[in-house]
Amino acid sequence: MKFTRQEIEAAQRTVHAAMPSTPQYAWPLLSQRLGATVWAKHENHTPAGAFKIRGGLTYFETLAREHPEVRHAISATRGNHGQSVGFATRRHGLAATIVVPHGNSTEKNAAMRALGVTLVEHGDDFQAASEHAALLAERDGLHRVPSFHRELVRGVSTAYVEFFEALSGTPPDVMFVPIGLGSGFAAAAAARAHCGVSTRLIGVVSAHATAYRDSFLAGKPVESPVSTRLADGMACRTPVPESVEVIRREADDVVMVTDDEIAQAMRILFSDTHNVAEGAGAAALAAALQQQERWRGKTVGISVSGGNVDSDMFAGVLGSKPS
Repeated sequence: MKFTRQEIEAAQRTVHAAMPSTPQYAWPLLSQRLGATVWAKHENHTPAGAFKIRGGLTYFETLAREHPEVRHAISATRGNHGQSVGFATRRHGLAATIVVPHGNSTEKNAAMRALGVTLVEHGDDFQAASEHAALLAERDGLHRVPSFHRELVRGVSTAYVEFFEALSGTPPDVMFVPIGLGSGFAAAAAARAHCGVSTRLIGVVSAHATAYRDSFLAGKPVESPVSTRLADGMACRTPVPESVEVIRREADDVVMVTDDEIAQAMRILFSDTHNVAEGAGAAALAAALQQQERWRGKTVGISVSGGNVDSDMFAGVLGSKPS
């Protein structure tokens, strides 16, 4: 997935009109722990608490310009994509309906409602919610926002452009990027090309939702069951063929992290940086910890992709000990 310099610069203008750049810090305790220089890109510091907001801003800016007749959008989410849709539709004066599975994060649901969306609960996982959103879109004549789309990737790429430009003198040897449906990884690859750096990109999936790793190894989309308790942002059962192509072409590797490894990374991020990360937001650090011997003495980038974890869940993670 390629973008011209003008497309990336336009995305930066759109995103930065609504929010500032997020910071990247080399936390001393993280670097000491991994035996490497570790830079964390803090997408948990956006107005919606996750990287997804960037894609919504560019998607709806383009939609409003090219299809001004659209007045009501619908999408499915486990939370962060829905907040992105809600944030962007409110800026453009549009209505939004978001479908979530039953048992979804109560605090993510509350955040979406606070942005003015109509929330619909359907099904037991993201795929069921997505299929229901498609039915409602067709029935009610609503514009359906996909979870993976070129315009979403263009917006999200601004996060990684910020990161690579901030470290232009010493780009990381490797960047760990969590994979949900693939927009974050595709965005990192687009930013790498835009900035002309040679940083290796390693995708990270949940060991309890392995569709994208299975697809990476098989060379084609492969469905996989989902059983993760912590990483709802990575709970993908059915991969998007287009994002599988990008990951197969651009990834140095795709690795798996368990819920226990993610929980430990959430605790470490809190103790070493006093940042709150949701499960998917801590997955990149979990992978870096898992592979620290390979990258000892190098410069490592991690994406803290979101911090929207329910209070009770986070309290339980902080209060538990490694198994």
